[in-house]
Amino acid sequence: MPRKKFRYNQRSEPAADRSFQEYIQNQPAPQTTRTELLRLIRGGEDTYLELKVKLSNSEKIAKGIVALANTDGGTMIFGVTDNLHVEGVRNPEEVQAELVRICREEIYPPLLPLIDNISYDNGRRLVVLDVEGKRRPYRTRDGRFYLRVGAEKREVSRGELSDWLSEIRPLAYENIPLQEIDENDFDDGLLWTFANAFEDDVLGKNIYQTADFLKKDLLLAIGGTDEFIPTVAGVILFGKSEKVTEMLPHFKITVARYAGENGSAQLVEKNELNGNLHYLYETVLRFIERYCDLLKDKPRQKNLTTEGNTIVQARASYHLFSVREAVANVLMHRDLAIRDIPTRVLIYDNAVEIVNPRRTNGFAPPASRAIRYGITQRLNPQIASIFSKREYGTNIPKGGLPMIIRSSKYFSGKRVEIYTSNDEFKLKIYGV
Repeated sequence: MPRKKFRYNQRSEPAADRSFQEYIQNQPAPQTTRTELLRLIRGGEDTYLELKVKLSNSEKIAKGIVALANTDGGTMIFGVTDNLHVEGVRNPEEVQAELVRICREEIYPPLLPLIDNISYDNGRRLVVLDVEGKRRPYRTRDGRFYLRVGAEKREVSRGELSDWLSEIRPLAYENIPLQEIDENDFDDGLLWTFANAFEDDVLGKNIYQTADFLKKDLLLAIGGTDEFIPTVAGVILFGKSEKVTEMLPHFKITVARYAGENGSAQLVEKNELNGNLHYLYETVLRFIERYCDLLKDKPRQKNLTTEGNTIVQARASYHLFSVREAVANVLMHRDLAIRDIPTRVLIYDNAVEIVNPRRTNGFAPPASRAIRYGITQRLNPQIASIFSKREYGTNIPKGGLPMIIRSSKYFSGKRVEIYTSNDEFKLKIYGV
């Protein structure tokens, strides 16, 4: 059975006005005995322990640290051979400084390490790095994720990345890099229309290219000088719709119309939509307008009509800005890590119901009450900041959920229903 970390010194995160180096230098040294360390080394490597002779390749060390951090933490000891012989390191201070640099610059999010210099009577010294994965998931600078299994580390494949991230419930799924995407997979018309809305004649100046603009200006991609690895947010916002469908097949919306007042009524039409956010927003609204009237002002009372001996109920009317805002919220605030629960927009005779994946654990009931007053917990801040701008072309109303509740009740006389259950957030707007 693998051994857990053997030290439990707790350090809080550094204050914003103090540098990382100052914080490290002012912390008390962790209490690790030499006997305890030798006992750990004799047991050999396992899921929580990695042994190194020296620090010679910072890239490999970064991968090892990421693997430990993503596997609930662990320890890396420098100065021990593969045969478990304590050889020591010649320059422990330099090793410590390099480890601090790697944790700060080569790993995202930056990691706060616990480092010991252990000296023995024979003059040999070991450097011990203790890693705590408090802000998982961690990745290397080139966008790769690693886990430690037994004495080995392995890269997390794209196929299992979503499942793994779903388990640890990240709040930054939008920042996950997608390595199979290149510049040709982006909708240049959408991207440069957005750019030109802020800076006149961007294309005419010929100073931007797609990769540079996404990476340096919008922070929607990572990579070195010759690398371009866009994030999930970048692809969902500006990727070509067919590429979004290929890379993120679970990022889809089901739209349906039922001839009744609930989902047990006869199904009239059902479609599955997938593509970038701009396409989804416009397509969902067009589907709703096919069966509903979206109005700015409260309508006069509608009369029933007859066809033969059958009474035909008039189309329901809804407040235009409330429906637009509700659809926008669905797209901006979806829990992207949940794969098994689709987003649904369901149209009934008397209401429009919107169901979105959202973790019940940690969200309800306090947060579900606070959100009614505009106090939100944004899962995707980058996506929301760009998607909600008029320059993106969505023309989203302002006011959030409080506006939807207030305006819809005035419009129809019925209160909006909001409830959370089974990792779903549900919003039901009644029409006239």
